[in-house]
Amino acid sequence: MVNASSPFGSQVRTRVLLALRLLDESYPRELARLMNAPVNGVQMAVRSLARDGLIVARVAGRTQLVRLNPRYFAREELQRYLLKLASADAELARIVAAQRRRPRQPGKPR
Repeated sequence: MVNASSPFGSQVRTRVLLALRLLDESYPRELARLMNAPVNGVQMAVRSLARDGLIVARVAGRTQLVRLNPRYFAREELQRYLLKLASADAELARIVAAQRRRPRQPGKPR
């Protein structure tokens, strides 16, 4: 990430929001892998962002999927701001674009 401030409290919180803006929906382990960050740090960021109302979670099987909160009062402004911030983090944008987005078939190796 470009050496910039973290407008959402920490670099992990900011990058989680950026990744969710680029991916639409994800889960903490995938976010940690994309950001090359510890899973527990991403999980803490996800919990605090959900507590602040910026993201929402839903459970699909045993996986907690998270996304930007569609009911957030300034959702459109937040999305525009995140898109602008994402342009400064070309590495994350490249990694997200290359991310395999379809689920693995049962029994297939990674």
